[in-house]
Amino acid sequence: MNSKLWGLVDSAGVWLAKSYGFPAMTGRVLGWLLVCDPPEQTAADLAEALGASAGAISGATNTLVRYGLAERLRVRGERMDRFRLRPEAWDAQLRDQSEAATARGLIAQGLDALADEPPERRRRLEELDAFYAFWAERIPQLWPEWDAYRRRHLAQLRKADKPHEKHPKRTGAPRERTD
Repeated sequence: MNSKLWGLVDSAGVWLAKSYGFPAMTGRVLGWLLVCDPPEQTAADLAEALGASAGAISGATNTLVRYGLAERLRVRGERMDRFRLRPEAWDAQLRDQSEAATARGLIAQGLDALADEPPERRRRLEELDAFYAFWAERIPQLWPEWDAYRRRHLAQLRKADKPHEKHPKRTGAPRERTD
């Protein structure tokens, strides 16, 4: 793997660790699965590419599969599993409102427990409930807009894709590493 790819893979590990509390290796596996060729990788492929132990790869892939970001594939006639990113995994994560419903149930339980307490004590839960209510109302309305945007954006990229042509510059400042 060249140094630019390793930079991406390692940055994905740092990002997932800082942003979501996952082990850095889980982020590295996610980063590698975004760019590897072929897109399906065995645990041995992942370990070799990332210079990681079998145990670290097993933990990372299990986490990614459990969270619905990657999938485990079994190829007929092979003894080992392969892993790849789930197609449209990001959409599925946001479309799944079950976690929001669970959170709202917990919030309702907390509000019930604090029913006789001063309003100041209930405010944090009420604010959180308001956020989840807003999210549940708005997110379904955004899907048609996202689908249209994705089609346009990907069509532009495919139209511009020519051998050895770089993709347009992405906006947004890279995160600074502090490790």
